[in-house]
Amino acid sequence: MVASHLPDAVQGPGPVDVVLNVNGATHVVRIEPRVSLLDCLRDHMNLTGAKKGCNQGACGACTVWVDKRRVVACLTLAIACEGREITTIEGLAENGILHPMQKAFLSEDAFQCGYCTPGQIMSAVALLAEGHAGSDAEIAEWMSGNICRCAAYPNIRTAIRDVRDGVGGVGSATR
Repeated sequence: MVASHLPDAVQGPGPVDVVLNVNGATHVVRIEPRVSLLDCLRDHMNLTGAKKGCNQGACGACTVWVDKRRVVACLTLAIACEGREITTIEGLAENGILHPMQKAFLSEDAFQCGYCTPGQIMSAVALLAEGHAGSDAEIAEWMSGNICRCAAYPNIRTAIRDVRDGVGGVGSATR
């Protein structure tokens, strides 16, 4: 294909400047267009909360939000997130105060090794906003994209129920 036939939106293959809105702040990063959102966050922005688990989108350890919808960052291109609102686990607490779901995970001991915990929390907050926390079975189904190798699932479900049923309820859990 001749370059003049490419649409104007094609960038690369070399490094390009990408403007990302992450946790409410604007960042300009120079990356190759094929860089995943996960690698961009971790390697170029030093935001290491989202974890690289399977790097195939199966474990959910890298779950972040793009425009308040959960995505697996390992399968999302950073360049595709320009102009969109990205939220990571680092952006969930406000002014040093943990989000209610973070507090619930701590109080319910909803982690063992903790490696998957950031992705679990991001999905847990999102599933409440999506209205998928009516029962333990529903919570389990909508959290099924987040794998916990330590099998802390009962405590994770308890933490989610605590936030669902606690003071402030679902609306405050999603800010």
